[in-house]
Amino acid sequence: MEPWQLLLLTGIGIIAGTLNVLAGGGSLLSLPILVFLGLDGPVANGTNRVAILAQNTTAIAGFRFQGFSDWKLSLSLALAALPGGIAGALLGTMVRGELFNRILGIILIAVLVYLTWQQWQKKRAAAQSSEADSSETTEAKTLTSRQLILGHLALVVVGFYGGFIQAGVGFLLMAALHQVMGLDLVRINMHKVFIVAVFTLAALVVFAWKGHVLWVPGLALAVGNSVGGWIGSQISVLKGEVWIRRVLYATLLLMAVRLLAA
Repeated sequence: MEPWQLLLLTGIGIIAGTLNVLAGGGSLLSLPILVFLGLDGPVANGTNRVAILAQNTTAIAGFRFQGFSDWKLSLSLALAALPGGIAGALLGTMVRGELFNRILGIILIAVLVYLTWQQWQKKRAAAQSSEADSSETTEAKTLTSRQLILGHLALVVVGFYGGFIQAGVGFLLMAALHQVMGLDLVRINMHKVFIVAVFTLAALVVFAWKGHVLWVPGLALAVGNSVGGWIGSQISVLKGEVWIRRVLYATLLLMAVRLLAA
């Protein structure tokens, strides 16, 4: 690649990495750029994993720097997602086509509608009881056995999707961890970057094994994603849940419209 193309990838990576940590959908920006630069679908998909791994590794350090970490739960959830991530990556090395975009667009719209409905329900209940919405706190909460079991089961499915196409997996993780386990969005982002790092490492091995990784553009993108991952982790903690939710909803809507209109 030409130097300007590598610089472009680094710049795109900063934006994508920040967006990925705050809400998700950064790969919907980086993947089309890789394709535009001449990579076919599976190679773009595999090359993008280099940046995703670097971004989430940096974000883990960023959350740790802010005092947010729960290694036991993060690792448990990541291991639940790992088998699906490997299986999805194997499928991702073989499947091409615009069907990817259509499926993802429908998923994003569904998640947006569901999250909006859930938030409306919570606000309605809070207004009736004159109590603050419990989801606004960033205090750690004790999870029930049911929440833990259902959360881990949901991660198996999310891991498969993440290994398969990656783009938009952050939205699915946020939906699973928020709606199923009831975690606040700051801690969801904290767990999300760890989970994605684990199954992305496995997916990267699969894509590299199949010869679908170009390391030079992948590393150029990774530099940007790493910077963005750190920025996103700091903003996530400093701005809190309300701001993250606004970014999440806006990103969901924009990405879904873009995918379905393509």
